[in-house]
Amino acid sequence: MKKFTFKGVLDGFRSSVQAAPRGTEQEIQETLRSEHFQVKKTFRHGFPFSPTALAWDPIQKLLAIGDKTGNLRILGGPGVDAHVRHDNGEVVLHAKFLVNDGGLVTATADDQLHLWTFRQKPPQRVQSLKFQRERITSLHLPLQSKWIHVGTERGNVHVVNIETFALSGYVINWNKAIEVTRPNHPGAVVDISDNPLDASKLLIAFESGLVVVWDLRARAAEWRGCLGTGGGGEAVRAAAWQQDGKLMTAHADGALATWTTRSPRPSSLSYPHAKANKDGKLEPCKPIHRLEWKTSKTGESLVIFSGGLPTDKAGRTHSVTVLNGKSTTVLEMEHSVVDFVTLCESPHAADYQEPYAIVVLLQNDLVVIDLQSPGYPCFENPYPMDIHESPVTCCSYFADCPSDLIPAFYSVGRAGNKKAAGFSEKLWPIDGGEWAPASCSYSEIILTGHADGSVKFWDASAGTLQILYKLKCSKVFERRSGSGAGVCGGVGGVGGVGGAGMGGEEDSPLAIQHVALCAESRRLAVALPHGHVMLFKFRKQEVTAETHVLEIPVITDSVEEEASPDAEGGRSTSCGRSEDETRRARVRGSAGTGGARRAPGFQAALVALQLGPPHPVAALTINSSYGLMAWGGERGIVVVDIWRRVVVAALPAHSLYLPEPTLRHDRHDRHDRHDRRSPDLDQLEESPVTPDAAEEAPPDPKLDMRRKSTPWKTFNLKRQLSKVDLKLKAAFGPVDNEEIVEKSNSQFYCEPTEKPDSAQESNNDSPDGEEPPEKITEEDKSQLSSPLRVCSDVFERMHKELQEKRSSDVYDRMHKELQERWQDKDRIETSPEVSPSKLGEDEKAVRPDNLPLFDEDGKPTRPPRQKSKKKDEKEQRDQRLLSVPNIKYTKQDSVKDLRKKQPSQQGQSFAGNLMRRFSRVDKLDSSFSRSRSSSMSSLENISQEGIQCLAFADSYIKKSDPTSLVPTLWIGTTLGSVLTMMINLPEADLRHTQPVVVTTSGGPIFRLKGSILTMSFLDCNGALIPYSYESWKDDSKDNRERRERTPTKQSSSSSGSHGSHTSPTPLEAGDRQFVVIASEKQARVVALPSQNCVYRQQIVDTDFVVKAEIVSLKDSVCLVSYLSTGHLSAFSLPSLRPLLHIDFLPLSELSFQTQSKQRGIVDPMLSIWGQQLIVNEDTDQIAKTFCFSNRGHGLYLASPTEIQKFTIDAEFCQQLNEMMGELFLPRDMPEPPKESFFRGLFGGGVRPLDREELFGESSGKPNRTVAKHIPGAEGAAALGALGARAGAATSEVARAHQLVLERGDKLSHLEERTERMHSQAAEFSTSAHQLMLKYKDKKWYQL
Repeated sequence: MKKFTFKGVLDGFRSSVQAAPRGTEQEIQETLRSEHFQVKKTFRHGFPFSPTALAWDPIQKLLAIGDKTGNLRILGGPGVDAHVRHDNGEVVLHAKFLVNDGGLVTATADDQLHLWTFRQKPPQRVQSLKFQRERITSLHLPLQSKWIHVGTERGNVHVVNIETFALSGYVINWNKAIEVTRPNHPGAVVDISDNPLDASKLLIAFESGLVVVWDLRARAAEWRGCLGTGGGGEAVRAAAWQQDGKLMTAHADGALATWTTRSPRPSSLSYPHAKANKDGKLEPCKPIHRLEWKTSKTGESLVIFSGGLPTDKAGRTHSVTVLNGKSTTVLEMEHSVVDFVTLCESPHAADYQEPYAIVVLLQNDLVVIDLQSPGYPCFENPYPMDIHESPVTCCSYFADCPSDLIPAFYSVGRAGNKKAAGFSEKLWPIDGGEWAPASCSYSEIILTGHADGSVKFWDASAGTLQILYKLKCSKVFERRSGSGAGVCGGVGGVGGVGGAGMGGEEDSPLAIQHVALCAESRRLAVALPHGHVMLFKFRKQEVTAETHVLEIPVITDSVEEEASPDAEGGRSTSCGRSEDETRRARVRGSAGTGGARRAPGFQAALVALQLGPPHPVAALTINSSYGLMAWGGERGIVVVDIWRRVVVAALPAHSLYLPEPTLRHDRHDRHDRHDRRSPDLDQLEESPVTPDAAEEAPPDPKLDMRRKSTPWKTFNLKRQLSKVDLKLKAAFGPVDNEEIVEKSNSQFYCEPTEKPDSAQESNNDSPDGEEPPEKITEEDKSQLSSPLRVCSDVFERMHKELQEKRSSDVYDRMHKELQERWQDKDRIETSPEVSPSKLGEDEKAVRPDNLPLFDEDGKPTRPPRQKSKKKDEKEQRDQRLLSVPNIKYTKQDSVKDLRKKQPSQQGQSFAGNLMRRFSRVDKLDSSFSRSRSSSMSSLENISQEGIQCLAFADSYIKKSDPTSLVPTLWIGTTLGSVLTMMINLPEADLRHTQPVVVTTSGGPIFRLKGSILTMSFLDCNGALIPYSYESWKDDSKDNRERRERTPTKQSSSSSGSHGSHTSPTPLEAGDRQFVVIASEKQARVVALPSQNCVYRQQIVDTDFVVKAEIVSLKDSVCLVSYLSTGHLSAFSLPSLRPLLHIDFLPLSELSFQTQSKQRGIVDPMLSIWGQQLIVNEDTDQIAKTFCFSNRGHGLYLASPTEIQKFTIDAEFCQQLNEMMGELFLPRDMPEPPKESFFRGLFGGGVRPLDREELFGESSGKPNRTVAKHIPGAEGAAALGALGARAGAATSEVARAHQLVLERGDKLSHLEERTERMHSQAAEFSTSAHQLMLKYKDKKWYQL
């Protein structure tokens, strides 16, 4: 429940009033400061990825799991889940709890021992010990002992003190443990354990099969045993003691050997799973990896081991076997067994352990088996460890969502998920720690999309993660035989984009690519790999209805593609499918089938099937208030009316630049489909396009179609040289004053300059003023001015001199010569008849204003190239559109280039341009956008423009009508363009009968560097404008409730309050909105309706932004970005003032999501472009699983099986410890078993061992070269504080001791005085007695 405050009421009342235009005298104030930000990882949910180690504390009831990336998870009861990570990130090989002591010892693959303490929150590493000469292979920590035994690969056993983490001088060397007559090395130590009856007897099992019982007191081997078969199968893998002192070993050939310490040969040898074949020989078995031997008071003896099955049982390779007397129970597992531990009532090995459960750690799951119930059922796992049930392909995070969503999702999820049979009725046994649910004032929901077409809804409130509801999109389609999930064949197609770690669309045709949830209206949009989009509506009741199917037409490509053979083959296969084959994917319950039953929850309301080749969706959004849904990809954009269930628009990206007046749902297939390319990366550099480049002919549609059909191996040298020449012209051309560019508000036009007569005469023969590119002769080419021709001899001479090393000033001389030659070229080419200086003001070449782009037939008009000096042809010249390759026709005053940092004060010379171009070493910044295409056509650094970001909003986009709030779809492209599509909605009562009309002209067009990642809108006070929505209503209860449309000017709980920051750039009078645009390189804040860029920020220069989002924090708004350098950055809004820039997470740690694709590139010639492709696809997939949300929260997919949450809110970081569960609780240690009278009488029973006497200082000094002590970074402070407390306690004890001594001295003096008085009294008594005896018998008269 949201917190109710008086301030919130005032803010809501203030925001409900129509915002007045902000004048220049008003200021925008901001409240966010740098001290409000602190980055911290908060909670980790899911199953540890690739686990390697397992440990159990039988008193604290805690479980520890280590994995191959150095992560360590400590699990207890509900809400008790702690995560730490080793600094080196090495594999965790072993883990041992300090039972009931709040400590944990781990051994990693870099041969380090680490001591962790979890008495506080979060757990911290106290200290480490690095073994420098030997590798750690096994650990053994006796119960209630501070000495741990470390076995190494060399066969030695070292002893380490837990408290000081220092080596003891006591070492068991392998050459003393083996027989003198043994000829070879015994191998690594695989297991260490002490005798339950005598702790001074230590069992050491070597890899070669030798088993030794070492007497710690005598420092000698007491007993040795070996199978003696001489084969490789006798190698020991595990060993275990029984409670009465018997010994059992497990071997590599699947054998179990039972030993007595009186014989060097086993007393029994059995193969539990081996059966005799026809020849009477036992069939071979797999190794037994883990072994435990437990007993109960009833006399039952349980032998539990993993592995040992026959080698020919391919389908039964993963199992845990329980031998209970003569009965054998094989528990088959779905995944390979990593380790297991038996849970017992008593932790003492000499007592009856009373086993009650087995915790089995599998490669992809955690299973707990109930040993006290018949049939050994499993416990139901309360942890959210099934996130990876199907690979996660995308995530969405909603913090501070409507509070009624979680109960609604839980109710339908509980009704649909009945408790599975076969689980144990007992409670989950791992229940250590304590967790008090914190009262959270807001709700959090996480959506995960999976490769099998399912969408899971999770409750992530208060630091926990619980499944609420699971939506299966596969149920929308009919299942056909041989078609997998029902959409492989028709819907699947070829060349789709797969999910994380998956091959692609053929492998996962239902993999969820994008999800868009309107939480208020409870509508969910889901995108699939082929380009299909499904719309779901939430209902609490089960209904039977039809599902409406909408076919999306094929959007033609708008760029020349020279694809690789694989991509070309995939495309041809996809395009070659017949329409009937494509429609084989049928929707269950579609029109004409009578409908289908829909379970409560999200029910399919509309399915949009993409016809033809795949069109992967890169952006998806829905607006329930407009009743529209839009998505886009590399081929274009689709807008669908979800109320009338029709296509409003289906356009390629280049059509958005065309000034087409209106587009309705019945005209979607009649738009212009001519192949024109969007702005090329080379033309989008900071310098404007030169007139020479502008004079090139536009691409011919026929030529482009012919080029598309040409295989990629067909290399056209003439065309490549033409493109290189064009790029050199753009590179060497003089850069105009940037202030002129800003004034012109257009980058698509250039001021025309007059050309030489030869160039004019060469074009006079063409009737329409232009010749096809392939008909240009060599003579014509020779007349074209080319920087390559002008400077070619200079380049050759410079190259020759550099090779011969004639002089050191080659570059300076070449620079000067190039500058002079270019100036001479300009003077020669300038004709006196057409010199601009001799033209009148009315005859100077001006920018064309109103150009006809379409002829009478509706076809685009080809720009003329004919030039003439006659005055009557001036009008044709003015109306000529300067054709810049890869630039679309658009209106002259509609483009705002927002990429500039600062206006340049003076133009640059050609030589300056040359040196600037050739000195660039940054390949990431050489273009404004990274290639996001899956093809290899980036050899020429040409990328097709696609849709990357979409946002519905009511915005002020008309300068002519600054008070008009127009429903608009804002579109961001991969090349950095921001376009608008105005939406004309019918009246509310006519909404279901009248069509929606959209217009692509008249709106502003902005341009940034890099792909557009996010767009959001602020009001005139800098507060976030929430999206408009339609409130959810239960159709089964009230169908007459009117649609509620929330005004977009109304502020939500994230509306910004106002502080003390002053905006440096005042808004123009009449501005009512800000639009915040963030790309892979830059961020811009543009005021509307004036369309002026008031704030700008260069987020990165040489790198790129992976994910960006505008989020609310502390009643204000900020822009948060995750960079490719692994940093997190935050900027205040609207001023874009830097607030945070901190190293957070290396991008390489998230590249696991598509690493499988990297192994597919084997051609060294394509390694460069292949690596760039991998980087792009990695970051695209990472962006799908990296989320920012309100209140400064975020999450990312830390591994294929785990979700990691984090926060940037400093206040939340301070409250984090209160939300975490308490791991360590003070508990009493069970008493050891009492010694039997007869055992004590006849010398049996447990014999105590003084390990301090054996391993302490009396054992000698250790070898310093064996290991090196490393104090812990986190534990140093804890140890310092502990030392300070210990020092204070010592000083208090010393003071008390001094007082005791002083008191003792006083008592001594008192005692002496008492003795003296006693002696004096005795002397007085003696004198009195003698006097009495003297006068005793005398009479009175004798005195």
